[in-house]
This record gives sequence, structure tokens and C-alpha cells, in this order.
Amino acid sequence: MNSDDLNFAYKVRHALNEHADHLPPSTCERLASARKAALARKKADMPAMIAERRLAGNLGSFFSLSMFGRMAVAVPLIALVTGLAGIYQYEEQKRIAELAELDAAVLSDELPLTAYLDTGFNAYLEQQKKRTQ
Repeated sequence: MNSDDLNFAYKVRHALNEHADHLPPSTCERLASARKAALARKKADMPAMIAERRLAGNLGSFFSLSMFGRMAVAVPLIALVTGLAGIYQYEEQKRIAELAELDAAVLSDELPLTAYLDTGFNAYLEQQKKRTQ
């Protein structure tokens, strides 16, 4: 029962209690028989059922769709970040390998001396310097 239902029940009970002395005897008999019938239909183990439902509700909220909804967002996001980090690492390793090859060629004097005089080679070296900074 929500709070509106409880408030209504309390108001009805209060009104009946205030005017119980002024009710005709036939109405009092009908109310008494209705009360007996309601008490006979009342389940004896109601508090145990409420406790079971409360426990089931707590377990249900643990495995609720909202948790799976959050995971449905988090897992692809983690995969995206991991993928982007992997691509970045791959590109960095590739760039480092190219620079290491160029440095090894320069240091081992495999390049002819005219390569150092070529303006295109100097432009290439400047471009590589800018990339590393």
C-alpha cells in the first residue's frame, strides 16, 4: 500500500470510530460480519511472505536490467579506449622504428655524402625533427 491508500484507510477508520455510536444496529451487524469475513480470509503467514518478497526484491535489484544496461555502455567504452591505446602504441612503435633506421643509416655512414647536400634530404630531416617535438 502506498501512502495515499494508508491515509485514506486512516480517515475512514477515524470517521467510522467517531460515528459508530450513531449507526443503526443493522449496519453494525453488517460491519461486524464483514470484519469476521475479512479476518477469515487474512493469510496467517503474511509477514513471512513480505520478508521473502523483500529478499527477492533486493536480489532482483542486484541483477536488475539497469546493471546490465550500465555494463552494455561500459564494456564497449572500455573496448574503444583499449583499441585506441593499442593503435597509438602501434603508430608510436612504427615511428620510432623509422627514426631508428634513419639514425642507424646516418651513423653507419651508409648514406653518400651528397645526400647531406641534397635540399630534399634536409627538408625530410627537418620534418622528422618537427614530428619528434
